Amino acid sequence: MNTDVASPPTFAELLRVSTRIGCLSFGDPAGQIALMHREIVEQRRWVSEEQYLHALNFCHLLPGPEAQQLATWIGWKLHGTRGGLAMGLLFVLPGAPVIFALSVLYALAADIGWLAQLFLGIKAATLAIVAQALWRIAGRSLQTPFKQALALAAFVELALLALPFPVVVFGAGALGMVVAALRPDLLALKPAKSNPVATPCPWASTIRTLLYGLIVWSLPLIAVFSLLGPDHVLWKIGLFFSKLAVVTFGGAYAVLSYMAQQAVENYGWLRPGEMADGLGLAETTPGPLIMVTQFVGYLGAFRAPAPFSPLIAGLLGAALTTWVTFVPCFMWIFAFAPWLERLENAQRLKGGLAAITAAIVGVIANLTLWFAIHVLFRATAPFDLGPLSLTLPVPSSFDWRIGVIAAAAAVLIFRFRLGILPVLGICALAGVGLSAL
Repeated sequence: MNTDVASPPTFAELLRVSTRIGCLSFGDPAGQIALMHREIVEQRRWVSEEQYLHALNFCHLLPGPEAQQLATWIGWKLHGTRGGLAMGLLFVLPGAPVIFALSVLYALAADIGWLAQLFLGIKAATLAIVAQALWRIAGRSLQTPFKQALALAAFVELALLALPFPVVVFGAGALGMVVAALRPDLLALKPAKSNPVATPCPWASTIRTLLYGLIVWSLPLIAVFSLLGPDHVLWKIGLFFSKLAVVTFGGAYAVLSYMAQQAVENYGWLRPGEMADGLGLAETTPGPLIMVTQFVGYLGAFRAPAPFSPLIAGLLGAALTTWVTFVPCFMWIFAFAPWLERLENAQRLKGGLAAITAAIVGVIANLTLWFAIHVLFRATAPFDLGPLSLTLPVPSSFDWRIGVIAAAAAVLIFRFRLGILPVLGICALAGVGLSAL
């Protein structure tokens, strides 16, 4: 028995602590993962340090929000499926009604003068927050020149060549698996364990869980398709966010990069500045940052509501988005958590993950550039030069107010290390103040 681990909690204790974590989990995934580490590993010793780190690495292997999946794994580890459902749901539920209420308010009142001025400051702060995320992730992910080259290649492929996100990410993963077999040092991989795990492969339970999960995942999509048809916005929302749940490796900011450009440029569900507003709102609510998908789903359905009222359509869009975003998270954990020890010894899989993590830095750099162009400038123009496909800002459309606030937010974050919520509050008030000029 591991003496570093205390006795397992009762289910009631797990519910109480899960509720506390769900209500306190503001900010980005790094802060949420640190919060769970403090509450679960340091203070209560329900999970050992080694188990926690192995589970975190395992969650990085999966598509979707790693913090929410880690919470689900902790609950599963302590109380099986019902524990995983409880802790995973309680990580999401405190923030879900808040972001929904903010989405309703935004759709109805975003054009009101003072509220629009508040969001001007929030947009500027969001630009600095994304830049901070890029800095943090690059610092811990790009330990070797090869990883740096992967990040640069991903940025060029997305920003200049306009390659599809899944092609960039899966291409990096495939290359990483080859490199892990030939030159693992290029990816800074530790040697595999010399004593491979000899436990039986849980194929039957994994396949059964995946089948049940796919049925639960698809039920609302089947209902939408049957009742409204393939041309309705709700079907397009459900299908897009279902695809997002499968292809987006690398955490919340990688998901945001793909979602922002698809939702704005391909589907037209919202404008570029509104995507930044949604991210700012998600930063102010507890729970996983990827709850911003609910904001996107709400606005997309709100603006094409027939045959419903805008409010009902928005509610359905937000609910459907939340369902198809988070149901897969539970499915991945319940299906593959029994494989955790074997996955820890899968060198090629770890190499693919390491390469994807490096490429995600380039993905987030592309997101930062995209936000900067669309937030700082009121107008953009396409520019094509052979295989290069660029969106360039119109210099005369530069919004000096956002530029000033974004620079101040960067100073508050990088120099004074102020938290996200105070920065958002200060910048929102600055937006009102500078707009008065």
